[in-house]
Amino acid sequence: MKSIRLLAIIEASTITGPAKNLLEFARTARSGEAGPAVEVSIAVFRRPGEPDLFLRAARQLSIPVDPIAESGRFDRSVMAGLSALAGRLQPDLIQSHAVKSHFLVRASGLNRLAPWIAFHHGYTWPDLRARLYNQIDRWSLRAARRVVTVSQPFRQELIRRGVAPQRIETVHNAIQPDWGRGAAGAATAELRARLGIGPAAKVVLIVGRLSREKDHLALLRAVQQVGRGPAGESAPATHLLIVGEGPERARIEAAIRDMELSGRVTLTGQVPSAEPYYAIADLAVLSSLSEGSPNALLEAMSAGVPVVATAVGGIPEIVSDRASALLVAPGNANALCAAMRELLVNPSLARQMAERAHQLILSHHTPEARTRRLVEIYTAVLASQERYSS
Repeated sequence: MKSIRLLAIIEASTITGPAKNLLEFARTARSGEAGPAVEVSIAVFRRPGEPDLFLRAARQLSIPVDPIAESGRFDRSVMAGLSALAGRLQPDLIQSHAVKSHFLVRASGLNRLAPWIAFHHGYTWPDLRARLYNQIDRWSLRAARRVVTVSQPFRQELIRRGVAPQRIETVHNAIQPDWGRGAAGAATAELRARLGIGPAAKVVLIVGRLSREKDHLALLRAVQQVGRGPAGESAPATHLLIVGEGPERARIEAAIRDMELSGRVTLTGQVPSAEPYYAIADLAVLSSLSEGSPNALLEAMSAGVPVVATAVGGIPEIVSDRASALLVAPGNANALCAAMRELLVNPSLARQMAERAHQLILSHHTPEARTRRLVEIYTAVLASQERYSS
């Protein structure tokens, strides 16, 4: 069976959620076990002084990757570089990730070279400029042959933006089932000591970009309340680990000072992998106001860490309240606090939920299952292209 040549365009200097899933797909799909083999080549935008974690990770996996030099965001000169690369590779399909790459595919006319599949991961709201850029998708995505998104709420949002429903596919993210399960006891003890976390403290972990939609401030208020405990009930000593970097860091640091939580909260910044931090976590929390198919949730489920999360986006499509996680309303620090306390003081319940969550990874969210679904979409698009051409 003929292999599929795929050119994927992404903006990634570090290993973000979309970047992880793209690399995992490229690694898994080239074997041909999910259908026709997919030969993935990646174009990644590179600015001076940016980290090269994604570039190095792709090359370590022997995935062809071409850096496209740019001077800043939406540098239109990159269109010539993308067009030259596509002309050289002659892909059967073009795939794009996020607002910028969607715009460049349509504006440069690459969508006329090969069928275009756009991956929609949701929108962030760091500033007014970013929100304005998000509106460009109303124009860009209407020209995509397929739009792959990660949750039903995102699908409905795309329909409201004018994308035809029959061109939208919903595919959740995936993770290796044994991810996060290899840390040794000595390594975890050393990490706790290096972070200044006492041996008796319960570790609460949040992993993700420090951006407003993650609502770290509600989580800080919840952590502050957990330490007090209801009347007559002992409260566990907790330490919050915030893993990630982003535009909200200054506000988060100010809130930590204002709430007098400096000794109970650690910000790690950007890390090569969050895996060691899950190994020391007693509880993982997603306090988001908006989510798609969050990799942080799948990571906790794979690592065997019990989860408290807000019932937003695709989260309720992945886990069920009081079966595989505790789900609460977004923006409600009191509810976050109560759910966190329930799992921290009841290790038996926490363990049962973590075990059920890991079974969901095994049955629904492996990279192989995701690859099979995407290959089905790609072959269907190519088949319809051949019928149209003939």
